Amino acid sequence: MGVSKTEGPTRADEPPSAAPADMTEDKISPAPANPATQDDASDREKTYDSDDFQNGVQRVRAITTVWSRPTLISMFVLLYLVLFVDFVQNANDAALNPYITSSFGAHGLLNVVGIMSTILGGCVPLALAKAIDIFGRIEGYLFSLTVAVVGMIMKATCVNVEMYFAAHVLYWTGHIGLLYVIDVMVADITTLKNRMIIFGINGTPRIASTFAGPAIAQLFYEKSNFRWAFGAFAIIIVGFSIPAVGVMVYMFRKAKALGVITSRRSPVQRAWYQSIWYYFIQFDIVGIILIMFAFSLILLPFSLAPYAPNFWSTPYIIAMEVLGVLLVPAFYAWEKYLTPVPFLPWKYLTERTIVGSCLLYGAMFLSTFCWNRYFYSYLMVVNRQSMTSASYILNAFSLTSSVFGPIFGVIISKTGNFKWFAYTGVPIMLIGTGLLIPFRAPSTSAGVLALTQVLVGFGTGIFVTCGQIAVMSPVTHQEIAVVNAIWGLFGGIGAAIGMAIAGALWNNIAPTMLHNLLPESAKSTSRQIFGDIELQMSFADGSPERDAIVATYFHVQRLMVISGACFVPLCLICIFVWKDINVKKLEEEQGKQTKGNVF
Repeated sequence: MGVSKTEGPTRADEPPSAAPADMTEDKISPAPANPATQDDASDREKTYDSDDFQNGVQRVRAITTVWSRPTLISMFVLLYLVLFVDFVQNANDAALNPYITSSFGAHGLLNVVGIMSTILGGCVPLALAKAIDIFGRIEGYLFSLTVAVVGMIMKATCVNVEMYFAAHVLYWTGHIGLLYVIDVMVADITTLKNRMIIFGINGTPRIASTFAGPAIAQLFYEKSNFRWAFGAFAIIIVGFSIPAVGVMVYMFRKAKALGVITSRRSPVQRAWYQSIWYYFIQFDIVGIILIMFAFSLILLPFSLAPYAPNFWSTPYIIAMEVLGVLLVPAFYAWEKYLTPVPFLPWKYLTERTIVGSCLLYGAMFLSTFCWNRYFYSYLMVVNRQSMTSASYILNAFSLTSSVFGPIFGVIISKTGNFKWFAYTGVPIMLIGTGLLIPFRAPSTSAGVLALTQVLVGFGTGIFVTCGQIAVMSPVTHQEIAVVNAIWGLFGGIGAAIGMAIAGALWNNIAPTMLHNLLPESAKSTSRQIFGDIELQMSFADGSPERDAIVATYFHVQRLMVISGACFVPLCLICIFVWKDINVKKLEEEQGKQTKGNVF
């Protein structure tokens, strides 16, 4: 039903796939009277509901129906604390990464692990979306937490760069999965109109982590070692997760005790190997592998070629590129004609607001990661910033988004409009990115460099707030998980392409340029200098070696920033295709997207 100035959204009401035949299915009954949840009963009568919602969605709707306002607030606070620990660990991880890769002589390969982990991290939420809709939010949360903790333990015990890369891929997959499941859970407990206020508040732990993470990383690096930095946080995040999981389990059991959820066993039973095959098909593991390998094999050679014996003429580099390109049509053919359950839910990719929002998220990360990946190293080497201060400057990006996130959410809640507000982010992001070109000199003050990050963070903060509400507006509660997963997939692909561009510029230009600029006495060590950030920082100001290093960073960083700035106008086109939806009018006419006692 039309609710906007131009063209109204239509909710996707296609019944989801049936629950698996070998699992216990929860049957949702009407909730009994509960005084704690009847203060807005008239509003709840307009809740958009359907018996076709999957088991995991029905379960969370039953839980929010029976819990009290204090429990709702407690659940939000506990999730907030988990995010706080995760954000601090992530900032700690980002600060230590260049030093860890340098300790293995592989600083130039920093973006390789970033590409692999980002692509996998972008694909995993779509599989998780299916899991949390079929089984429940608790199961998805515990799975993501386990993967992240295993990755951190592997980081703490790694003995070579290959093991560290594998550990980082695992950690990043779990980290992204954890953030994704918490985002879905926050969407479960909010109305569409107020959702971005709560999402904005949920992002404020980054304000503290911006300062705490790098400081903690430096303390571990100087007083202990990077291994304990990961080992300690593996223990801490588990400790902070236990209360949140406890509340989830308790409220599920309470809903069962009140008769809102009753378990029933499907009459059709399967053997364990049949169940494995069933879920293999349901989660389209083949599709996930195809798309992950396609993008990895296409993008990784841009960073790996300079390390190959014959550069781009090396057979395995050519084979990677050719195979990656061939896997793209193979993925399309598999998804279109062969798989019983597609990995990508194509029906959502015909809704222009969802597509435009996903493309905006991808373009935003594409632009940013063209220059962001090596900017931290640039700050420490060229501008002589410490690990802590370089992290502060770099994290001013996310700090700004976090500070203004709740304010952006209030603007959307009060006006109901997000499309026209999103346009304001384009010039702000473009100015912030463009200013990095003249301000990349060694003499530039830390305050000016931080200002560029504040501007970029302000612009991208608007994009994220408006884009995320845009992707959730045209759907029902059933589809919230999957559209958020698609949104994250596009962001991951955009980031991976940006990293590939940065890696191509750095690894194909910097080694040769550095070798040519170094004095004759140092040319024999150019590869060691290129691969070790600590060695780069060890040369005195004014020495020929340092001048060569600074000139190399100066030139390559300029090319990276120009590349990033060229992609910013794409954001304008992505916003243009959105429908002009008013979320206030939408819920007034179609009812609440979620159910029960929610924000």
